[in-house]
Amino acid sequence: MGLEDQYDNKLTLSTVLEISQNDTSENKLETAKSLPGAFLRRLMMLNANARSVKCVSCDVDTDKSNAINPLDLITALLLCSDSFLQQDIVLKMALCQFAVPLLLPNSETREITMMLWSMRDIVRTFRPSLQAFRKLNCEERIVHSDIPLVSFVRLGRTSLSKSLILNKLLSNTTQYHNSTFYHRDMVCGEVPRRISGGLVEISWYLPCGNRSVDKFIEPLAVANLRGDIRAFDEQFSFLCETSAAVYIFCDESEMDYFKRLEGKDVKANVFLISSVLGKSFTLKRMIKEPRLKIANVSQKKKTDMELIKALQESISKMLENYQNIVSVANQANRARWCGILVDEDSDECQSAWKDVDKITKCITDTSEFKDKQLPLRGHIWKALSWLETECWRMRKAGNQNTEVYRKSLQAKEKELKKKQQRFEITTAMLNFLHGVVTSEVQRYYFLKWLEMELDDLSRQQVSSLQDRYKELLQKSPQDAEKIAEIDKQISVCSLRLEHFFGECGRLYECTSYMPEYSRQRKTREQLPALYAQMLLDGFPLELVDGDAANIQMKWITDVLTELHYSMQSNSKLKVVTIIGAENSGKSTLLNTMFGVRFAVSKGTCTRGAFIQLINVNKDMRKEMGCDCIMVIDTEGLKPDQMVQDDHSHERDKEVASLCVALSDATIVTVSRDNSREKDILELVLHAFARLKDVGKKPLCHFVHANMSDMPVVERRRRDKELMEQLSELIRKDAGMRKADITKVSDVMEFDPDTCSWYIPPLWHGTPPMAHFSVDYSETAHALKKRLIGDLAKCKERGDLTHFVRRVENFWKAV
Repeated sequence: MGLEDQYDNKLTLSTVLEISQNDTSENKLETAKSLPGAFLRRLMMLNANARSVKCVSCDVDTDKSNAINPLDLITALLLCSDSFLQQDIVLKMALCQFAVPLLLPNSETREITMMLWSMRDIVRTFRPSLQAFRKLNCEERIVHSDIPLVSFVRLGRTSLSKSLILNKLLSNTTQYHNSTFYHRDMVCGEVPRRISGGLVEISWYLPCGNRSVDKFIEPLAVANLRGDIRAFDEQFSFLCETSAAVYIFCDESEMDYFKRLEGKDVKANVFLISSVLGKSFTLKRMIKEPRLKIANVSQKKKTDMELIKALQESISKMLENYQNIVSVANQANRARWCGILVDEDSDECQSAWKDVDKITKCITDTSEFKDKQLPLRGHIWKALSWLETECWRMRKAGNQNTEVYRKSLQAKEKELKKKQQRFEITTAMLNFLHGVVTSEVQRYYFLKWLEMELDDLSRQQVSSLQDRYKELLQKSPQDAEKIAEIDKQISVCSLRLEHFFGECGRLYECTSYMPEYSRQRKTREQLPALYAQMLLDGFPLELVDGDAANIQMKWITDVLTELHYSMQSNSKLKVVTIIGAENSGKSTLLNTMFGVRFAVSKGTCTRGAFIQLINVNKDMRKEMGCDCIMVIDTEGLKPDQMVQDDHSHERDKEVASLCVALSDATIVTVSRDNSREKDILELVLHAFARLKDVGKKPLCHFVHANMSDMPVVERRRRDKELMEQLSELIRKDAGMRKADITKVSDVMEFDPDTCSWYIPPLWHGTPPMAHFSVDYSETAHALKKRLIGDLAKCKERGDLTHFVRRVENFWKAV
């Protein structure tokens, strides 16, 4: 597969996300070397068909010499990826409802690795029986969930496809998913495995709380060992000691093997599924005391469907009173005892965790923690932001002389800055800086650990507020005051990486007041260069602070300037921005299109604007006219009456106007479910209209979210209605007419025939067992392809240094 070099020099996420020729053309997969790239591109876009990749030659070669089993492909890629790409691959596999690697074999070193770190980013929402009664969801990081494990293994050769049976077992009553465990009937599934023998995959059955849909009313983890247990004794021993039950597929002729189990520490209940003449199956149980022996549960010969029903009943009954449940994270000790490596046992990973623990163990109340440990980002920064804005707008001047009023504002601003400089750096920020100013690998571990821990803390405090917020929006949209209050509480309780980096920005801006050769000053002066590297590694940068409705201009300028230098001045860029109503799936769409990772999990919400950078492959740079693409994600637009009545009351308009001004192409999301669509469109139009004076008309794509199959006639009717709505808003707006704006084409380039997109619902099936919709993924891919083509036609507008100047100029204008 051409991955020899990557076995030692690992693949990275930034390399995988590069824009290349493959993003603009549908090249046929001619050789095995094209398979890893094709799989990763599809997986990054959460395409549920990602594993069904094969060479064109496989259709004509009788010996199948170029054919690769998809499990070999995934094993090879994980062995050739660094820890952070591994984590991203596993997360996206889980989102596609693919089984993910629990134990990864390495045939080169004959080592087995437990993929605990790789699974840590998986967060799932489900509703077990107790919560279902109270109509509450349980949302957890899956490796910490106390979910019983049931394992399925094979002894010898059997005619029955274990993975096919498991897919049927894990499918809800209303919908069959055939994609969880890859099996012999799928594309290249019959190709002999070369390096994935001994792979143990894990998947989860998670109930939705509806008895008519759920196969199991409690959550269940299912492990699947690939290959014959006689060849993989370490894996089999691990599963026998960590599982509630182990089901062994075998032939009647293999029964002598079980004498070997008598000396093993078998904690699991062991069941045999034996085939009889390859046509029917018998389910039997092994009794552990006084000696391992076979006892019949049912001698009835079963067909395929009868076997699945018997398995369902057997598992449900066995788990009713089962108490010895161990989370995946706690299984790591047993793995080590079995001689299995654990991927997060590296020194860098463990040191990073200790640094994170020093910060997070002190957090009991996120709001209080921000006030005490991140003070520079708090009330003073908000007050400074208001003063800065008021110096430009003079809205509270009243009858005062404007010059006198401005000087009084500047005096207050100066006093606040002095007050800010007197703050001592807090314990939490000292620990944060210690974690950041370290080796590149350890810094990445530190940030990922901290990101996950903060996500868990915020989820506990914010998720119920977000549920209440959404409920009020749907049921009582007229109760604007209460909605605004909950929105404010969400902002106060949220605690994420950007709050720490925002504090870094304030510390950095105070650096010039510190003694010139002090150690602290030297540390702070490194921060822009460190964050520039993090941008290259895939972490977002907060462009606009949504809480203070302001930009830390010196911080942003110096970070992006350092990024320019770290790219050897090859930083010509094109910009894609997304704006639209809140909860219209903007972040999810960008993540699906570009493989980036804007925050989307519950307990988080985009406030302000964030940027991520994607490199353009060297072969594409001349054609694209740029070295990289900047993607800007923005806070959801709210109608005026829904926004807090404070200094940030026009934040939505300001952020949208700035980001549209910076962009070469803008995506506007429109949701059919949004009853306030007209108000949102008005905000969008105002953002575009502000650019009239600078003679700029960005290209605009309208994305209609959550649209199931819609006939072409219906789409054309909706496109026509959208144009009429926009035109009507322009006709009614005196301000726009005064600016000589009379039609949509005066403010944006928009062709309803090529720039109007209908994105289907995100999930296919009933969550949490739904998988990512293939139609959603493929529509997002088509939009990405079109955008890349559009960006190639846009005129060049300079590099990152020019972009920084545009940010400053446009923000002042806004």
